[in-house]
Amino acid sequence: MHPSIVELPPADALHGRRRFYESLLRDHSARYRQMAFVVGPRQVGKTTACQAASAGGVYLTLDDPAVARLIAAGSDVVARQLGLDALRAAPLPVVFDELHKHRRFKAFLKGFFDVWGKHARTIVTGSSRLDAWRRGGDSLMGRYFLYRMHPFSVGELLATDLPTTPLRPPALLADDEWQALLQHGGYPEPFLQRSTRFSNRWRELRLQQLVREDVRDVSAIQDLAVLDLLVRLLVERSAEALVYSSFAKELRITVDTVKRWVATLATLHLGFLVRPWSKNVTKSLRKEPKWYLSDWSAVEDPARRAETLVACHLLKAVEGWTDCGLGQFELRYLRDKEKREVDFLVVRDKKPWFLVEARLADTTLSRHLAHFQRQTKAEHAFQAVVELEPVAADCFTRRDPCIVPARTLFSQLL
Repeated sequence: MHPSIVELPPADALHGRRRFYESLLRDHSARYRQMAFVVGPRQVGKTTACQAASAGGVYLTLDDPAVARLIAAGSDVVARQLGLDALRAAPLPVVFDELHKHRRFKAFLKGFFDVWGKHARTIVTGSSRLDAWRRGGDSLMGRYFLYRMHPFSVGELLATDLPTTPLRPPALLADDEWQALLQHGGYPEPFLQRSTRFSNRWRELRLQQLVREDVRDVSAIQDLAVLDLLVRLLVERSAEALVYSSFAKELRITVDTVKRWVATLATLHLGFLVRPWSKNVTKSLRKEPKWYLSDWSAVEDPARRAETLVACHLLKAVEGWTDCGLGQFELRYLRDKEKREVDFLVVRDKKPWFLVEARLADTTLSRHLAHFQRQTKAEHAFQAVVELEPVAADCFTRRDPCIVPARTLFSQLL
């Protein structure tokens, strides 16, 4: 075997905290012949999870110049170096990391999968740039399934097994784990380090790398100084409606430029947009999306941080449930001409399922929950309070609008 091809050790020899995505990828490899594409934010733990899920297989990264030369030689050469031309008892797990750095990576994967796919179980991962290239056009349609990776959540800290239904029974996360999640976020390194000094430096470095490296590689944006200002504004304004004209005025650029830049930053997982739901809602007004940062620990305002925390947990759930094949799920929000608003609506197979109003500490039930539950006919309506102590009860037994501890609700999600 080629000296730069790393043979992965058995699963029990791999160090680090186990992720839900390891179970998801192992299940994929056992069930499907398609490749698995793993995308997600920078430093969310994609490489580690993919290596653990492919234990006993091989790992190739284009960060190694020798591997880059091997990939350039073509899929047949790589397959022979991996020994895929020899009889095997089972397909060989293969991880391609940073493969998007090969200028013709889609053609390489197409050839590798079409000829050698039955002899390998292939996982492709890399930085968030892979997702940007994937969205640019898809010549690999039908040859892969997409898996979107998120930071740690309450649900994942409690259970890493593959769910067969969307909801889990309620469980109690230990206080120290909950406080670490609140203060340091769910990205593996700061969450596990649990050091304020480390977390502050880590967040700043991550933002610099996103602006200076990732943006440069997927777009033609030249004015990085103004882009950096936009990033800082987006960090401050998590949980706000995204009024493009306001940003354009502050930064002295056009509205179209703001839209393009925000779309690029969302593709690179700085944050995400939640769009309004208008079906079955009379007097619907708000058209702008709401913006949320993907790292809630970077949001200074406590109320905004609480809402961002809820948004991140719900997005992880809806994307995870969809990627697990449990249905088609979406995350939306609601607001009408009377300025009644509910922060989140989870949609299941195109039908409203449950509403969530996010609060830091307020336990006065929002009247808007009952209104929009009648409008949408959603089964459940929750006011999720972050600072409320958890209880040993199933949130989803209630059909009427009710106040629930955010920690309890999160425990029932992914």
